[in-house]
Amino acid sequence: MPPDAVVRPAAVAGADAHYRALESLYRHAPINRFFESELEIVEEGFARIRFDVREEVFHAAGAAHGTTYFKMLDDAAFYACNSLVTDRFLLTTAFNLLFTRPLRSGPIVAEGRWASGRRRVMVGEARLIDAEGEEAARGTGTFMRSHIPLSTLPGYATTGR
Repeated sequence: MPPDAVVRPAAVAGADAHYRALESLYRHAPINRFFESELEIVEEGFARIRFDVREEVFHAAGAAHGTTYFKMLDDAAFYACNSLVTDRFLLTTAFNLLFTRPLRSGPIVAEGRWASGRRRVMVGEARLIDAEGEEAARGTGTFMRSHIPLSTLPGYATTGR
């Protein structure tokens, strides 16, 4: 083994495989054909989504429609929570959203964090950060374990990309 090789414990390698599989699941979701974005699960309980706001999602007053805010906040909080659950798909049961400023065209980052719960119901928080580094919205969601095994979902692949 080369001297600079990193040896990772099996639990870390397993978690990493789960994170990459969730990222693959996100890429394969049909809804993301309308919302071009890239999910990165940074660590247990933390997910980041990068996307660009385009004029196609503007409401009549020239800023992003609330559907964009909800979609990205819900996804970021959801994947942060599902990073802790390796066997089942989670379902959103509630989501509260606070708009703090309009989103215009440009790059946006959604950051989601697991906040509490580990068994049946989990709580996640998320925020949207605009190109100037300002928070544009935040939200809190509750997510519960479903009866759907992750391993049965198209796109959830724990081997390769």
